[in-house]
Amino acid sequence: MKTFSSIKELLAVLSREQKLITEIFEKRKVLSYRFDDALEVLDYNEDKLRALIEFAVIRENGAYLELDDQFLQFFEQILEVNEEINVSYINENLQSIRQNILYYLQENSENRKYNYLRQVKSALRKTGIIAIRNVVDLKRNIDNTFKNEPNYKIKKAKLEHLDLKRNDIAALVALTDHLISGEEEQTFFKTAADEELQRIIIGLKSQLNSCRHNLIDIQMQIIEFLNRLKYQSGLLEKVRQLKYLKDQFELRSKTNIVHVLSSNHALVFEPNPAYSLKLSIDQLQNDDETLEIIKRVVSRVRSGPRTRQVLSDNNLEDYLQDDVEELAQINLEEVKNSFLAGSNNLFDFLQAYDFGKPVSFEELLTVYCQLISQYDEHFRLTDEYQTRRKTEYLLIYPL
Repeated sequence: MKTFSSIKELLAVLSREQKLITEIFEKRKVLSYRFDDALEVLDYNEDKLRALIEFAVIRENGAYLELDDQFLQFFEQILEVNEEINVSYINENLQSIRQNILYYLQENSENRKYNYLRQVKSALRKTGIIAIRNVVDLKRNIDNTFKNEPNYKIKKAKLEHLDLKRNDIAALVALTDHLISGEEEQTFFKTAADEELQRIIIGLKSQLNSCRHNLIDIQMQIIEFLNRLKYQSGLLEKVRQLKYLKDQFELRSKTNIVHVLSSNHALVFEPNPAYSLKLSIDQLQNDDETLEIIKRVVSRVRSGPRTRQVLSDNNLEDYLQDDVEELAQINLEEVKNSFLAGSNNLFDFLQAYDFGKPVSFEELLTVYCQLISQYDEHFRLTDEYQTRRKTEYLLIYPL
């Protein structure tokens, strides 16, 4: 693997291939950028693509390409689109601050003491920026998880995991506040106090205070989302049960739905009222214009085309013939039992399954979705996806 000899060379390579790097970065969450697509962007100049791979800007992953982790993290942090919440950065900066404070207090040379003080200032500035960014990323991840995650169990687990991250950030914010308040390192902040350090500490305290308020709002938001999930899951389960009873024609016999609906007088169940236009007798007696309008309407109704009723044929033999049409239906219960007896993923299993009739790709997708919606408690849903015929599907295995 080659390494860049200077910043000038690094910037030159990134600038020259900015179009390709931009496209791969935009598709970083979906492993779908092929080697051939990259060649097309680079006007089929394979030497340029190989140079990026040799410099470890891009990595080959089978038939696909993706940005190297260090460049990916750099772009995400600079553009503030990183969704990973890493509280270890704050902890590392706190350790760096304590170590440099210790070195500062034990050093006698003024020049070296100034270097240690400068490193403390830099670590304090980075701590405030990282804390604010982690809070923003945490809030964005919570919103995206609640709005975009389709699986209820995974959504609940992610929200609970993000709540643990919130606790970690809150604990590190408290440690940072305790450190800069002077209670832990009183000697340093009294002897090394200068104007710039005071400005940094004041700004950091403001950032930490903002983090605390936002973390309180985030905690309330997580509680609200978890309560919504609990309510929605209960409601969805009731709807599924009602749907099953309706399909089995047992809805009236096994539930009190008739009594509930008859006792509910909500406006949505009322028929739309129709109000007829009634003219007053005085207007009919005294207004000649109204009378003329009524006469014209009546004449149109009377002069309209009259439809002649056609008598049916007396010969009914065609209607008395026993014509039987057989429709082949897919038994989802049998398909589910066959799938649970194997070990392959659900989509590949359906493609190899014998339905007793030709099944199109669209019908196969329909059966795939029906099985997930009705028997998801019997399946193990993973986080892996595959693509086939431009259709992305989740890899699902038997429990």
